[in-house]
Amino acid sequence: MPRIDIAERAGVGVNGAPRPTEDHVVTTGNAVVLLDGATEFRDDLPSGGWYATRLAERLDARLRARPDADLAGALAAAITDVATAHGLRPGHSPSSTVAMLRWTGEAVDALVLGDSPVIAFGQSGTDIVADDRALALRRSGALRTREAVNRRRNSEGGFWVAEADPAAARHALVRRWPLDSVDAVLLATDGAAVGVDTYGLFDWAEVLDLARRKGAATVLDAVREAEHTDPHATRWPRSKRHDDQALALIDFREK
Repeated sequence: MPRIDIAERAGVGVNGAPRPTEDHVVTTGNAVVLLDGATEFRDDLPSGGWYATRLAERLDARLRARPDADLAGALAAAITDVATAHGLRPGHSPSSTVAMLRWTGEAVDALVLGDSPVIAFGQSGTDIVADDRALALRRSGALRTREAVNRRRNSEGGFWVAEADPAAARHALVRRWPLDSVDAVLLATDGAAVGVDTYGLFDWAEVLDLARRKGAATVLDAVREAEHTDPHATRWPRSKRHDDQALALIDFREK
């Protein structure tokens, strides 16, 4: 078993008020899964955190039942489980990003759906598995309204997340590395990844070093400290002063 260090911090809602985190973490005997429930603005739907919790429960059950299962297949089945159990329908459902890591005696497998990256470190350097489809659409101005976001979610030419349609799992990014080539892997929700991608506080190699030396929570603290210096989101424009954060370090060098 690798050494696993997981840190989480709740953020605030779009109104600035504290509320429970909508991130969720699953650990099994040979897998770690991070989910980030999307903020839901439709009043007739449950929250993204509600959905992420239920999807996490189904992924946990499926990965424990079949530790070597195809990750995209397990995700598709879990999406179907939740949609069926709660009467959710595609296009009118809360949603969540998914980052998965699973290791066996021979290989390490990763899956990314939405903006929660997986970063592997090993013999060939750093391999970043990041889904930037939503980011590219935001930068192009294609996601300026809630209507546009809803229309582009889980559609061709749009972006893909876990929702009510299991077909979304086929659009996930996947990667496989030989087990003996991987030293460590980081999984992050966007509230943690922003410290690298937007704030420029550190690069991923520096995140790994800091997490190894002082713990994953130290990385989250550094991101929070940066946000406290920009309380009105002028330096780094963002919809929430503080997003939920989750970071997992899976260290195959330290067992």
